[in-house]
Amino acid sequence: MRADDLLILKGEEVRSLLEGNELEVLRAVRLAYEGFGRGLGSLPHSTFLRFPDNERNRIIALPAYLGDGFGVAGIKWIASFPGNHDRGLDRASAVLVLNSTETGRPEAVLESSAISAKRTAASAALAAKTLCGPGGASRAGVVGCGPINFEVVRFLIAVLPEITRLDVYDLNPDRAAQFKIRCEDKFRGLEVNVAGAARDVFAGTTLVSVATTALVPHILDLSACEPGSTILHVSLRDFAPEAMLAADNVVDDIDHVCRAETSVHLASKLTGNRDFIRCTLADVLLGRAPARRDDGGVTIFSPFGLGVLDLAVGKLVYDLAVEGGAGTVIPAFLPAPWAGAK
Repeated sequence: MRADDLLILKGEEVRSLLEGNELEVLRAVRLAYEGFGRGLGSLPHSTFLRFPDNERNRIIALPAYLGDGFGVAGIKWIASFPGNHDRGLDRASAVLVLNSTETGRPEAVLESSAISAKRTAASAALAAKTLCGPGGASRAGVVGCGPINFEVVRFLIAVLPEITRLDVYDLNPDRAAQFKIRCEDKFRGLEVNVAGAARDVFAGTTLVSVATTALVPHILDLSACEPGSTILHVSLRDFAPEAMLAADNVVDDIDHVCRAETSVHLASKLTGNRDFIRCTLADVLLGRAPARRDDGGVTIFSPFGLGVLDLAVGKLVYDLAVEGGAGTVIPAFLPAPWAGAK
């Protein structure tokens, strides 16, 4: 590719390049966390575009830069429209633009819903592997039976192959039943049980991923949780602030997660401080903090979703595409330099 060319990767092309590459995605996500944790990245706050006539819909811009061997900058533009489910469409859609860190010029535009889902799932699985301790987990649970938790299950099995039982719950019983079918078809040997309530999932396992479309807390306490449980709070707004304050809290970035009315944000407003947040996942990965407290309590991992993770996985996809000749190259996408024009 020349400097003025642009690579376009469609959704199915991105999915094909990522298929079966869970360990490579996990490695990219881990390196991104570690690099950002060492200060080798730049991550402005996400910008939320909201709509006055519908508070559930939003489009979010996540600009970022990641060095430490990645050398990539860019922005993810991701829409979340929960009503799309009624239209037969996915809730989320996204594009990722990758820019050269030498010239600033755009090099690629990637359909990014798959990248976003897989980096989210890889982040959750990495946290599970890191925070659960040496015993791991043979049984896991999910609350929310959508594509994000399906990817979480995929990556959990990659890092914790001892998982053989999965408890699932969704407000929509049909979605839960379909989720069970999909999981048992995709992950051979996995036994899937549809629970009657979210509380049953928390009571039945010590590893639970929560990925819903909730806008306000609906889980008021942790009384149903097993001692020593790890909760992957992917959707960020499910737990009441009082429940958060009763837990051992690990996040991806303190400044980012303490905004946008997340459960962590609500807890910080309730207390007037952020002292209840013990550390970041990068702190644990880099050996600056222990994996969990030694009091046998519940650990909650709340990942706001960092743009550096999208860049890391996007760069992996870009490199695989260039190596394999995938995608569509638009030649001379950028205009000729003005200084050289006649």
